[in-house]
Amino acid sequence: MKPLKFEEAHIELKKPKSMADKDCGSLWVHKTNDGQCISLWTTSFWERLKFLFHGKLWIGILSGQTQPPIWLDCTKTVFIKPEK
Repeated sequence: MKPLKFEEAHIELKKPKSMADKDCGSLWVHKTNDGQCISLWTTSFWERLKFLFHGKLWIGILSGQTQPPIWLDCTKTVFIKPEK
């Protein structure tokens, strides 16, 4: 999977200095007023095919002593545009 920069992203989270480029990269996020950081990821054709057949998505998060709350969504966008 590969993180993408998207229109609403306004913060670039840099990789930890202790990690090599091959292990970690920057992550563009949109930070909401309530403290959520939203990122966007894309998958290759083969990753999509694998998910289609087994339906599993693994998530690894480098964190402190507790697991931070997270959520996943497969919609086209999570940003609701106000109606004109």
